[in-house]
Amino acid sequence: MDIIKMMEERHSVRQYEEKKIEPEKREALQKEIDAINKESGLHIQILFDEPKCFDSMMAHYGKFTGVQNYIALVGPKGAALDETCGYYGERLVLLAQSLGLNTCWVAMTHGKSAAKITAGEKQACLIALGYGKNQGVPHKSKPIADVTKTGGTMPDWFKKGMDAVMLAPTAMNQQKFVFELNGDNVSVKVSGFGFYAKMDLGIVRYHFEAATGKRVG
Repeated sequence: MDIIKMMEERHSVRQYEEKKIEPEKREALQKEIDAINKESGLHIQILFDEPKCFDSMMAHYGKFTGVQNYIALVGPKGAALDETCGYYGERLVLLAQSLGLNTCWVAMTHGKSAAKITAGEKQACLIALGYGKNQGVPHKSKPIADVTKTGGTMPDWFKKGMDAVMLAPTAMNQQKFVFELNGDNVSVKVSGFGFYAKMDLGIVRYHFEAATGKRVG
């Protein structure tokens, strides 16, 4: 499936069916996680058939039901952890979408995860995973002009990247980022203050790079 099509079809889903993820899809997800951990130095883990984490007061408050599987974004403590987890976590989210699965980024509305966290590591976030009872709904987006600085005409490739960025999930749909274009160089930074804004930065950076093939500084 085309990467932009996956971005368009993927929406946050909080209610899941009691349907197990097939072995071949589990294998595909685990293979990608192994590759990401090797590439990034993270310690991402996937937990299948583990309902306890989302059988909690906080999960019910977050309106999660039926969550049996999730991805734990774990890595070395440090300033770069959230952004790195956002970048690679979204890579897994879009893989899951291509496999016909639904997902939802989850920050605090869950119980204790079963992930193994060693000394010097931290769990940054979870991603709920499975077969949704629905496909979710698109989120509202700011105008692209509100989150860009180009200093002139926007090239087609940059516009394509920003179209992909506006499809990216962010915490509370806050979209606290600004992409800047200088010649052929693209950079992104947090704009103002927002919850999990650094993680959002990683998510939107992945969307831009996946859509354009151009690196974002």
